[in-house]
Amino acid sequence: MAVPRAGGIQCQYGGVIRSVFEMFDSKTVRQSGCPTVIPLSYFPMNRVQSYRELEIYRVAFELSMRIFAASKTWPAEERYALTDQVRRASRSVGANLAEAWSKRRYEAHFVSKLSDADAENNETEHWLHTASTCGYITDGELELLLEMNRRVGAMLGKMMATAASFVTSSRPEL
Repeated sequence: MAVPRAGGIQCQYGGVIRSVFEMFDSKTVRQSGCPTVIPLSYFPMNRVQSYRELEIYRVAFELSMRIFAASKTWPAEERYALTDQVRRASRSVGANLAEAWSKRRYEAHFVSKLSDADAENNETEHWLHTASTCGYITDGELELLLEMNRRVGAMLGKMMATAASFVTSSRPEL
């Protein structure tokens, strides 16, 4: 059984998972001896002060930067088509996460922005496949970018499924 403790979750086998996002790293989960399903309520969300601290945001931002770097070498005729589309979609994932974070007081608004981020993440996947088919990125580059894209998608799905655990209950004082 996993039990909350300062700095993470102490598992029955002595391992500790320190953050919600270590749950998505199967290697960390296996090494800790923790079960693969741990309620988000075990993790104190009040420690995260900014969306930039979220692992999902960091991965989404890194993905958008890798796409930007890869797309610099694409043909000029793609500048206002494929290049622009994949850059906008990938950047929009992080932007929607930032907006979702600021809407945590209202679960429906929070989930709506996460859903927008998920849609942009799926659009990014489409454009990556298009770039690969056009020969602008190698199969190796495609796989690396798609792995990051899938990771973001999995984390978004988990956040939407457990949205209530992210919602803040604080109300402004009058």
